[in-house]
Amino acid sequence: MVNAARLITQIVIVGSQILGRAFVEAYKQAAKNAAQNATAGGTGRAAVDAATRKTGITVEEAAQVLNVDKTASMEELLKSYEHLFKQNDPKEGGSFYLQSKVYRAKERLELELKRRAEGAEKSAPSN
Repeated sequence: MVNAARLITQIVIVGSQILGRAFVEAYKQAAKNAAQNATAGGTGRAAVDAATRKTGITVEEAAQVLNVDKTASMEELLKSYEHLFKQNDPKEGGSFYLQSKVYRAKERLELELKRRAEGAEKSAPSN
């Protein structure tokens, strides 16, 4: 019985040491990745990240929700938005959650179109 208790104690101690080392290594790797990501992002990426944080949705996800291409025009975007918004009207048996997703997707793609337009104005040669 004493040998079994000693064996269990040793297993617990060795297992704790292994887990402790794994957590330390994972923390080091996470800190390293965070530092790299902080220095890698430029102003363009910061604008995209800010828009994603504001709306809670990425451009890719927004395009998928509205069933349009990421580079869709404002007309295509609004046409798809209006159709899906009406289809998901809770008063007509739709889902408020889906309607909210559709609204956020439109909002995110509008921000992206605005950002692209501003970028095009800056890169256009002035006369």
